[in-house]
Amino acid sequence: MTSADMALPAQDERTMPAVVLTGLDRKPLDQALTELHTLTEQYGHVVVVCSEAAPEPVVRRLYTLRSLLESDRIALFRPALPPLGIAVLARQLRQLASCDLGPGVLASAGRLLTHYIHAGAVLGSVAKLDRVPVGLKAHARSWMPGSQFAVLAHPEPQLVKVAPDVTLKGPEFGTWMLVAKGQLQSDWATGLGTRWGVHGLRETPLPAESPAWWGTGRLIEFCGYLADLSVLYQLVTSVRQTSCHWCGIDVIGDRCVFCSASPPASGPPRALEPGTPA
Repeated sequence: MTSADMALPAQDERTMPAVVLTGLDRKPLDQALTELHTLTEQYGHVVVVCSEAAPEPVVRRLYTLRSLLESDRIALFRPALPPLGIAVLARQLRQLASCDLGPGVLASAGRLLTHYIHAGAVLGSVAKLDRVPVGLKAHARSWMPGSQFAVLAHPEPQLVKVAPDVTLKGPEFGTWMLVAKGQLQSDWATGLGTRWGVHGLRETPLPAESPAWWGTGRLIEFCGYLADLSVLYQLVTSVRQTSCHWCGIDVIGDRCVFCSASPPASGPPRALEPGTPA
């Protein structure tokens, strides 16, 4: 993680602790390089989960560090999820890290599990929201005092004006809900959890990057997610694994998250050449 407030508490006793790369844009380059190199040597592979709302200097520094280390053992993962969804996904990966999954499969699991996360927010204004399509009527209503909007950013964008009988399309499977309150007073998100039939609801502080992602600090962010490790493990292991034709690591999906190689269009996988990092 690149932000300490997105390192959620452990879900269970098996959840691996989060490692936070703090102040990447403020540290001297050699210090940041040593820190990431040490992590890579200690764990073998590193998956850095980073929000799309992370400051641009932090993102640039991450790519610089990976390039300087010339390492195919560092994966930079920036899924199109709001910050609270990113925090939930990172914790799911920390849960799975305790299982018998190879580093390539674990890192690839992030893209798979993203499909099962329902992330949204209750907003006091959508005037600066650019992550979800907003119609002219909603823009106009956002200037009216007291207006609130419920937005689902993932997996399917939805936007409605908050009202007691209004809801958002939710998951068709059992989830838990996590709620993070910003500068907005509303019980609508809690009621949404009831309408979604969640197993339970927990609260957490609002990530610092959330106002930038949603375009306002007047929000309550929420996220429906799978919490059971056995369910997460079953989802990941049910997907066929393949070996990356470039670096040889086992992955799931159509692209290696470490070396970014995609399967060749045709023909057998290319044999690894002597000295190719694996």
